[in-house]
Amino acid sequence: MVSTTLSSFLLVLLVSFFVTEAQRPALTKGLSWSFYQSSCPQLESIIRKRLQKQIKDDVGQAAGLLRLHFHDCFVQGCDGSVLLDGSAGGPSEQTAAPNLTLRKKSFKIIDDLRKRIQDECGQVVSCSDITAIAARDSVVLTGGPNYDVPLGRKDGVNFATEQATIDNLVAPSANTTTILSLLATKGLDATDAVALSGAHTIGISHCPSFTDRLYPNQDSTMDKTFANNLKGSCPTADSNNTVNMDIRSPNVFDNKYYVDLMNRQGLFTSDQDLYTDRRTRGIVTSFAVNQSLFYEKFVIGMIKMGQMNVLTGGNGEIRNRCDRRNKDKKVDIATVVEELEETFSALF
Repeated sequence: MVSTTLSSFLLVLLVSFFVTEAQRPALTKGLSWSFYQSSCPQLESIIRKRLQKQIKDDVGQAAGLLRLHFHDCFVQGCDGSVLLDGSAGGPSEQTAAPNLTLRKKSFKIIDDLRKRIQDECGQVVSCSDITAIAARDSVVLTGGPNYDVPLGRKDGVNFATEQATIDNLVAPSANTTTILSLLATKGLDATDAVALSGAHTIGISHCPSFTDRLYPNQDSTMDKTFANNLKGSCPTADSNNTVNMDIRSPNVFDNKYYVDLMNRQGLFTSDQDLYTDRRTRGIVTSFAVNQSLFYEKFVIGMIKMGQMNVLTGGNGEIRNRCDRRNKDKKVDIATVVEELEETFSALF
């Protein structure tokens, strides 16, 4: 099983797929396809080179970085606010219930990339842009489509409230009506909704995110063998174990997630209901039988999502550190130690 997964990974690693210029969504004012061409031309190569190593060492980080971008953009726009630690300005978005399972290493990877970029180019690239490129590279490095990322975002200086975070992220228990309604408020249509849900083709989930479909009664839309296997991994509703989101190729960014749905093997209600609901069933089927079509629509959805409520021009800032606003700078022992650690890690 392991060797099969590794072989599949190697086979698709170099796959790239480009949406034609005519298919690209329109750019938001202030963003550009070549924003850093003069100020930091090596930006994308710095990120790609570093993530090649990170994802080779731990392929799970790809899903973590991709999810981080989603959780940033859906809550008050792609402004890097999810990266902020708490301060006098408010509690961190990271403490909101939907964000508690974001991978801690993902935040460290983004700030490590920020440090490497600043060493080469100075403080010219926003943390929100770094997060968007890292998400794209996570898709590519697990075998998915390559695409250009609109750049020029600025980092936000405001925290979203916990309620705003909850209200703007799709819950695992959400049905298709809820998903379509929420995404419509963000300028995303049904095809975007189904395509972006395909991000669940990589990554893992903690049991409590879906055990409401197992206990006390099994969800009738779930395949019985699949359900029994999940119960083996999650013997109780509050078990803290994890399972793969996609049972067919969990470490490869492909269209097998949609094959799972057609076989009633979607993990969340928000996944499986896309096939149950007649409004989105045909889209799921089309992606299950045509991976290139899925890639095309996923790229379009990502470009649209990545431009939601962005800050550009004189709005926002370019953070010196991704975990705090520039005005929150402080000098204390912990900060000094952390900066020394960053220096030594760069040397060795």
